[in-house]
Amino acid sequence: MKLSDYCFTEGSRVLITPVQASRFAKEVAGDFNPIHDPDAKRFCVPGDWLFALVLDRYGLNRQMLFTFKGMVGPNIALHLPESPGDAFEIRDAADRTYLKVERSGPVSKDTELIAALTRRYIEFSGHNFPHILVPLMTKHRVMINTERPLVIYESMSFSFDRLDFVDPILELKDSKLVVHGKRGDAHLSFVVKTVDEVVGTGRKTLVLSGLRELDEAKLQDLVEWFDAHRIAYLEAQA
Repeated sequence: MKLSDYCFTEGSRVLITPVQASRFAKEVAGDFNPIHDPDAKRFCVPGDWLFALVLDRYGLNRQMLFTFKGMVGPNIALHLPESPGDAFEIRDAADRTYLKVERSGPVSKDTELIAALTRRYIEFSGHNFPHILVPLMTKHRVMINTERPLVIYESMSFSFDRLDFVDPILELKDSKLVVHGKRGDAHLSFVVKTVDEVVGTGRKTLVLSGLRELDEAKLQDLVEWFDAHRIAYLEAQA
């Protein structure tokens, strides 16, 4: 994956178009959430693109926390700090914050390690729906609004024992859904492994909006629509 294929960069200014964002979601993450379609009314750039952008520009620290503060809409230029410290923000020209980054410990600028970890994490993250979220919703007898599905990226963190590993593999360790009325917080814990050892851990939190009582038929219709959307896109690209 070359991040430059999915954005335009000029110095500290970065712009990703809706078409590029949609390609990134589908081609890199395998994420066919309709909110990333170029013509979506509530279009937003995938949060994992912001994660990839930070690692590509600043490297990988032993400990990192990404907190998403807002959804990046169409054709919004972002400013990347030139010499950030241990905590910094990604903002637009109007000074609106979209991502807060906190980091500590040694940093690696190993391009092969960063590319491999970025790819593995984005692949893991892009498949959260339906593989992880649908079983969680079914367990709690709730579901998102199937007509206007909205799942928001809230935060993600990493902690590594060392930064000299190769060929990382991400595996889900635990998942849970905490329901607060019409809101649900999905917490996904995972490990980062090499062939024979665990080298790090991570945690991702998603917000599920507009929860209502589970209608299994409607939820299944959403899953089938999602899968059909994926197949249609892949066939069009073949």
